[in-house]
Amino acid sequence: MAKRHAVVVGAGIGGLTAAVALDRRGWRVTVCERAPEPPVTGAGIGLAPNALRALEAIGVDAAHAAGSAVAATMGVRRPDGRWLTRVGTDAMAARYGMAPIAVPRPALTAALAAGLPPEALRHGTAVTGVDEAEDADGVTVRTAAGPDLAADLVVAADGIHSPLRRAHFPAHPGLHYTGETAWRALVHAPELRISAMSETWGRGERFGVTPLSDGRLYLYATAVVPAGTRSADPRAELRRRFGAWHDPIPALLDRVGRLDADDVLQNDLYDLAAPLPRLHHGRTAWLGDAAHAMAPNLGQGGCQAIEDAVILAHLLPAGDGDDGPHAVPAALAAYTAARRDRTDAVRLRARRVGRLGALRNPLAAAARDLAVRATPDRLSLRGMDDLFNGFRLPGQRPARP
Repeated sequence: MAKRHAVVVGAGIGGLTAAVALDRRGWRVTVCERAPEPPVTGAGIGLAPNALRALEAIGVDAAHAAGSAVAATMGVRRPDGRWLTRVGTDAMAARYGMAPIAVPRPALTAALAAGLPPEALRHGTAVTGVDEAEDADGVTVRTAAGPDLAADLVVAADGIHSPLRRAHFPAHPGLHYTGETAWRALVHAPELRISAMSETWGRGERFGVTPLSDGRLYLYATAVVPAGTRSADPRAELRRRFGAWHDPIPALLDRVGRLDADDVLQNDLYDLAAPLPRLHHGRTAWLGDAAHAMAPNLGQGGCQAIEDAVILAHLLPAGDGDDGPHAVPAALAAYTAARRDRTDAVRLRARRVGRLGALRNPLAAAARDLAVRATPDRLSLRGMDDLFNGFRLPGQRPARP
């Protein structure tokens, strides 16, 4: 019997994780990515315990594959440098069995791609649509350059602007602008000896610092501005907004100033305006930003995409099995049931956290800071239990801290 064939649309973290997981379930996998080549630049990504546990479930050791950098502490600061809350990652490891790590995105995608057969990944292949007749045993995936691909399953991992989501859910309201734009950059600054993962909250502005596995630092900043706002020089704009904030931010901005302007990425922040009615349609399943785009305020966008991919593959029949024509559609219905509520709860929580961080009114921001400082660090850590212990394969018992 021929192996079942899955076409994964998009070679981001979620799509590649799904491809690896399906390959290990015995499926033949084709990953279609419109970009002509793998990314070599980009931002960092934090992998929280829930994502690390999901990757472990499919035999991927992210720390070994992409390197690891465990910050000594994680927390939130004020522009004058005072910590509002701070938790040691040793306490996180004790509570969750592992501490978060941070890696460059290209390193993680390269590590995942290396786990696939060489012929599975097709760059420069844009998917233009999916044709599926009612009660059909398969689908036809149309590509811009051809040929069309016959598949038993389509995994739509085509990103926040997902054309496949718009095509199959035309009545959905689409994306919602959170009110903030974000800048991102990677810098080398070993002499600063930064070992803390921190985010500093001002009034309508934030600045984050994350040590990465390759020794670089991932910097990000946000500001409340109208959508589409751009400056002539993002490096100068960052210095103007954050140059008077606490150390080591001025020194880091000096490193940013040495980058080419194109190395400072800027993107307006969007999330999904409302949940999709379901995360599947026929033989197509959506995951990651295509399914439940969320603001980055919890660092869970990529983590939830990884969870989606692993659970989807777990629920699907084996690629070399003979479970009948209805096995795949039934598995996708189970996938929606397993993932829709959790991912939407995370999406809404990320939006609420973003609104707190983006407060501009001085009195409201002061009250926010006071409330965060008054919360014991152990309670702040406990508040992450549902996120960091939230991953489990269907049928598994919930993890207990």
